Amino acid sequence: MPKYEAIIGGKPRQIELNRTSPDSFTAKIDGKTRQIKLKQDGNSVEKTLLDIDGKPYEIELAKAELGSKFSVRVEEAAFDVEVKAVHKEDALSSFAPAMQVPSKKAGANKMQTVEGAVTAPMTGKIIKIKVKKNEQVKAGQILCVVEAMKMENEICAPKAGTIAEVNVEEGTAVNEGDPLFIIC
Repeated sequence: MPKYEAIIGGKPRQIELNRTSPDSFTAKIDGKTRQIKLKQDGNSVEKTLLDIDGKPYEIELAKAELGSKFSVRVEEAAFDVEVKAVHKEDALSSFAPAMQVPSKKAGANKMQTVEGAVTAPMTGKIIKIKVKKNEQVKAGQILCVVEAMKMENEICAPKAGTIAEVNVEEGTAVNEGDPLFIIC
């Protein structure tokens, strides 16, 4: 479960996120667990509807990058937020170095493991690719940036190696679990 250190409204917070379905998360904030469900607004690109523990909230998020301050408005209250650190060893566990892909055999419904695959941890859009095919990478090195829910998420290499495949381009949409890179 990825862990984050954030400053929200001037107060330090410890946050753990776990995706439970394509539109649901469990968020543990300073030890208190919350159930979050994303709702589609359709009327606004800047506003998002969230259901937190069964109560609906309208959230406005400014585009943000890790380490920089951004503004969040929840109903009528506004907060400045800064994500200070991501514990990469925890975050990397959600980007396992092996993924499941459909077998290419005709009529087969079995999954096979592709060694070294780095998969999308969430649905979003690739906004920056920082590596090329045949490039050497170190464990923890940023491979690309995925924008999801107006937040920029750095996808890091789970291990050192060589980029064998780049399966995405800047500007393309990805779904959770889609293969982004293969590292040998």
